[in-house]
Amino acid sequence: MSNLADSSRPTRPAIAWIGLGIMGSPMSENLIKAGYSVTGFTLEQDKLDRLSAAGGTAAKSIAEAVKDADIIVTMVPASPQVEAIAYGPDGILENARSGALIVDMSSITPQTSVDLAKAAKEKGLRVLDAPVSGGEAGAIEAVLSIMVGGDQADFDEAKPLFDALGKTIVLCGPHGSGQTVKAANQLIVAVNIQACAEAVVFLEKSGVDLTAALDVLNGGLAGSTVLTRKKDNFLNRDFKPGFRIDLHHKDMGIVTDAARNVGAALPVGAVVAQLVASLRAQGDGGLDHSALLRSVERLSGAEL
Repeated sequence: MSNLADSSRPTRPAIAWIGLGIMGSPMSENLIKAGYSVTGFTLEQDKLDRLSAAGGTAAKSIAEAVKDADIIVTMVPASPQVEAIAYGPDGILENARSGALIVDMSSITPQTSVDLAKAAKEKGLRVLDAPVSGGEAGAIEAVLSIMVGGDQADFDEAKPLFDALGKTIVLCGPHGSGQTVKAANQLIVAVNIQACAEAVVFLEKSGVDLTAALDVLNGGLAGSTVLTRKKDNFLNRDFKPGFRIDLHHKDMGIVTDAARNVGAALPVGAVVAQLVASLRAQGDGGLDHSALLRSVERLSGAEL
């Protein structure tokens, strides 16, 4: 009887996690809290130490991290980094066991995701693209939105893992679809932050109580998750990165390029993409994307 009970008890898949940055560290820790065994690899020793302290296992290489994993999660900055960790003799595709599921949660070009899925299939591996929205706070609180591209069966297999990381989890279509939706997400977020930043400068120059104004605005149709999450950044001029301008610049390049390829016009998005690029050129690339406020302040005569 006990043997039967033991054999019927569900076992959680072994997880490899590649990339332990602002998002990856808290996300991997949430999997550990949910009872998963997580073996991680990243380039910074202090991030590996953090994983070990949280109850995970630090690996010395990608190959070591992925060799026994059922699910391999990747969370790195952009397409070149995904390609660097996936391909080559030391990469995921050459060292993962046949049948493993790769879940790439990075924000990259849709074509990179399509190409990775094709290359992985030739190695007997499966892939989901599963970029996220919600920033550092969403990662810590496990309330991310996760937009997924790939096959239904693979999505169903990964769903319990996603449930430990986020709240809104949707299969959006075939490979690359998750990245396309994420690109649209980044377009909306950037335009929203820009609008909030312009409102902040307008309100301050008009002598209005900014805290009161933002509270009442956020209670009406002008309210948004962006304003809720970034209100204190604006009020305190606190631009410690939750999501860096450098990365939003990369994402605006993805969405403007993808839109051009499908024949979609992004007139406001193109302007905001240029404002993000300008902010980066002025040396603010390492700041949080709420620092778009600094660009509006400069345009409005402030010397920063």
